[in-house]
Amino acid sequence: MTSSMLTKQAMVPFCPARKPQTTHCNGRQARDNAPMFRVFLALSALNGFLAVALGAFGAHGLRQRLAVLEDGAQRLEWWRTAASFHLWHALALGLVALLVGRTSPVPLSLAGWAFLAGIALFSGSLYAMVLTGVRGLGTVTPLGGVAFLVGWAALAWAAFRTAD
Repeated sequence: MTSSMLTKQAMVPFCPARKPQTTHCNGRQARDNAPMFRVFLALSALNGFLAVALGAFGAHGLRQRLAVLEDGAQRLEWWRTAASFHLWHALALGLVALLVGRTSPVPLSLAGWAFLAGIALFSGSLYAMVLTGVRGLGTVTPLGGVAFLVGWAALAWAAFRTAD
């Protein structure tokens, strides 16, 4: 094996970052996966930014406002849960982006969109419930949890479809 062959093999996990015109990724042109890579990486970055900003808002801005409310401590705990799940699944979106070139795009696409739906439904409903006090919004939260589970299951499916 020549050193150039070793270099090309070592780069396979990072297909989306290579020049799409000249490289292949598990038999597919990297450019086929480049749009999906960019979309999920951008969604990961955006959601990571939002999760950190909303977590900081909860820790510094909401704490005093919620302290005067009867259920303020519980609401603050809901906010922490929302921000934590939001951040972890923003990172999961980044993982999806990085894996795009290594396996079938179908399960990865499903995982990415499921993670995004989970963030919107799970974290979004908790954020809204804390801000409005409308506990009925909590009925949406389990749907977000199911979306997270679908995302993780799809990621496992992608792992079993990965070509070595």
